[in-house]
Amino acid sequence: MTPLQRLPPRILTVMIAALGVATFAIAGLPLPFLFGPMAACLIAALFGAPLKGLGQISVAARTILGVAVGASITPDLLHQVPLMAASVALIPVYIALIALIGVPFFNRLCGFDPVTSFYAAMPGGLQDMVIFGEAAGANVRTLSLVHATRILIIVTVAPIVLTQFYGVSLTKPIGAPAAAIPLKELALMAVAALVGWKGGERIGLFGASILGPMMVAAAFSLAGWIHMRPPKEAILMAQFFIGMAIGVFYVGVTLRELRQVVVSGVAFVLILAALAAAFTEIVTLAGFAGPVEAFLSYAPGGQAEMTVLAIVTGADLGFVITHHLTRIVLVIAGAPIAARLLGVRKR
Repeated sequence: MTPLQRLPPRILTVMIAALGVATFAIAGLPLPFLFGPMAACLIAALFGAPLKGLGQISVAARTILGVAVGASITPDLLHQVPLMAASVALIPVYIALIALIGVPFFNRLCGFDPVTSFYAAMPGGLQDMVIFGEAAGANVRTLSLVHATRILIIVTVAPIVLTQFYGVSLTKPIGAPAAAIPLKELALMAVAALVGWKGGERIGLFGASILGPMMVAAAFSLAGWIHMRPPKEAILMAQFFIGMAIGVFYVGVTLRELRQVVVSGVAFVLILAALAAAFTEIVTLAGFAGPVEAFLSYAPGGQAEMTVLAIVTGADLGFVITHHLTRIVLVIAGAPIAARLLGVRKR
């Protein structure tokens, strides 16, 4: 057994993720704190390294992004909400088209059972779709890999599209240094993160680690108590744990799963990309939003990952997150009901 193999899995995971950050930073690659851990942990997982996620620590890191979004909700943003209505109204159509194409794709072409096909096609949060699918009798491992693949590819490809096709840089300031933020505001941000997260869990709020802090921070922002995002050090830490978590999802993947499940997930992402491109074009041509905001709003990635990209591109964070919240809420609220009405059950 090598010295590395003797390390506890979580320590090994953090070391590999940190190596990824260093490698990306030295090579001058974009978003080293997000893509470095993601790439390093993905490669290590595929080579059989015994990686393990950090559990509640990773969940806690997501609260930082919730506070960042909430701090961006100002009275000026609320006045813009009616202007978003036309674009937001397209989200249900977008979800319906994804389901109409995705469910038959997974069931008839990929050979998944009906329940697994249904929840694999739903563009909701990874954890939520796995939980709902497990309760309905779906194959949990398959669901995890399909949704992890969706998020992995979108998070990897979206920055390329943004820089190469939209001419956007990924170097916008993500936040002021901690030393530049008043201690009172830092303390209020910490309160928003903790109270929002744990309070949200207590009342059964889906996505409590992001939505709870977002709501509390938004209240603080609208009250004029906080005026800045969390410090850049905190946002970089959130990127680190998000990237690491994506890579760790591939621990234990077999060659059969790579051939059948992951390849199916990759093919489905191509379908999603075509639909997202079509809706991005509709929203842009109709004048509902700028091309960058439209692209980020309809890219079917994870809410946390899209928040990071919206921040580093300087996009209208409120506009982007409003669309993703609408998508997530509709999928989480509607997927179990739709499955019941359609008689989706394991055969």
